[in-house]
This record gives sequence, C-alpha cells and structure tokens, in this order.
Amino acid sequence: MEKKMSELHAIAHKMVEKGKGILAADESTPTCTKRFESISTESTASTRNYYRNLLFTSKGIEKFISGIILFDETFHQSELETGKKYPDFLSGLGILPGIKVDQGLGDFGDGEKLTKGLDGLSERLNNYYSLGARFAKWRAVINISETFPSKDCIEANAGTLAKYALACQQSNLVPIVEPEVIMDGNHTIDQSFDVTSRALSSVFDQLQNHNVSLQGIVLKPNMVLSGYDCSYQADIEEVAEKTINCLSANVPTEVPGIAFLSGGQSDELATLHLNEMNKYETDWNLTFSYGRALQQPALKSWQGKKENTTIAQEEFIKRAEANSLATLASL
Repeated sequence: MEKKMSELHAIAHKMVEKGKGILAADESTPTCTKRFESISTESTASTRNYYRNLLFTSKGIEKFISGIILFDETFHQSELETGKKYPDFLSGLGILPGIKVDQGLGDFGDGEKLTKGLDGLSERLNNYYSLGARFAKWRAVINISETFPSKDCIEANAGTLAKYALACQQSNLVPIVEPEVIMDGNHTIDQSFDVTSRALSSVFDQLQNHNVSLQGIVLKPNMVLSGYDCSYQADIEEVAEKTINCLSANVPTEVPGIAFLSGGQSDELATLHLNEMNKYETDWNLTFSYGRALQQPALKSWQGKKENTTIAQEEFIKRAEANSLATLASL
C-alpha cells in the first residue's frame, strides 16, 4: 500500500510540474460534434480521431504537456502513423494518459446537477489502468443563481467526488478532482468567491472523511471570475488575487498542484489569469488543464482539411507554450 501511494504521489507531482499542463481532449461526442459544426466539418469516429491525432502528434508537445485526458472513444483509438493505441503512444512521449470516467450530469432539484457514474466505476477504473491510464477525471457542476447552489447540492457533489477519488486511488489512478462553479450568469466576483469557497470546503471535508490521500490528487477548480453577464468585469489582477485568496483559505497544503479549468474564458484571458496567479507564492504548483482554451485556434486553423494540419499544429503549440510560460509567470 505504501509503495502504491508513493507511486500515485509521484504521478500527481508529474502532472502538475512547472512549465507543463494537462490537455483536456475528453469532449463528449455531442460536444465535439458542436465544435466540428462551427467549422462545417462532419463529426464521425474517423474525423474525431484525425483531429485528436493532429493535436497529439504536434511537434514538441511533450515540452509543454504533462498529461492528456482522453474520452473513452479516443482511449481505444490508434495513432494514425504508428498504429499504437493512444495510451501507449502518449506514454512513449513521456505524456501521462488519462481518462474521463464520469457519465455526465443528472438533475438534482430545480436547475441543479449531480454527476453520474459511480455504478460499476471500480471495474471500469481497473480496466483503464490495465490499458495504460494513469489518472482519471470527474467533473462536478455547481450553478449560481438567486436561489442556488443549495447546500444539499454542494454536499452531494462533494460526496460523489470523494467516492470517485477513493475508487481511483484504490485502482492505482490519480484522480483529477474537478468541482466546477459555472460562471454563466450575472453574479458578481464576490458571489463567485463565496460559492467557490463553499464548494472547495465541502469537497476537502469529504475527501478527508473518505481517507483520500491528498498528496495523490490533482485539483481542477474554476478561477474566481465575475459572472460572464455581470456588468462589472473584474480585471486580471483582481481575478488572480481573489482566486489565490479563495484557494489559500480552502485547499490543504498537501495537495501537490492545482490545474485550472478555463471555463468559457477566451484562450488569451485564461493564459493571462494563470500568469498573474503564478506571481504569488503558494503551497502548490499552479498550472492548467484546458480544453477549448488550448484547442480553439488549432480547430479554427484546421477547418477539417488535411492540408491545414501543419498550421493547426503550430497554433496548438503556440497556445501550449504560452500557457507553459504562464506557469512560470514568464509572459
């Protein structure tokens, strides 16, 4: 058990090492289809594989990316040139393969959500580990409105995240713990701070209640932002200060690193916020686990055309390098 935990701790530290971050390439098929529709490209198993292959084979990716979260379909697909399954291909580059294991959102009262996927989870985790996965991801969603989030919803999602995290560690996988407070709405940055604090406090209470080793997890939280429809939009310095203060008050020092999600931010703004936060002295490595904020320029450049592959890869690497510099406050 001690050896197993030391291995998990080492993997968690590798996931959040300075100068690198995690690529979230785990969009569900419906989400990927919407993104492809934006560039007038048909979404099929083949085109989705081609696009993700484009990202994963970008020259120099291993300099900036420590791990990649895969969707189940991609996890079982193969790199186009070598024919290697993606977990093996990525491991060969020194990139940790990960897997999204939650099964989407269910309703929890009026307007609130609880993530599904605990049924049969241990069996799925053991299978993914045997096929090369070294970490997993589970996303909880907390919405803000005049009437929610309710305490019950926060606690239910925190409890589910803790059960998932424990199951991961029992299966030799590092859990990415993702309690995402959604920034859609007209709420203020202070309301974001309050709800994010409540969510993080509840999550760490539950993780400790379930005896999850905090040195063997990666936290993937939202940044503390003004709601996207709020009339006052906090500037980069205020976002960084409020986010750091929120984390400092609620995240134990044993956690090795924090890999922020980008939410609905533009790719440039997500990078600038990360850069500003890394100017602070903290107990954790602060890095990124972005999906759209890493991929969007590449997707636009690709346009579903093979002849645009190289330029799309160059755009992807530009974003990855910019975020790498942001983990060092070097922009």
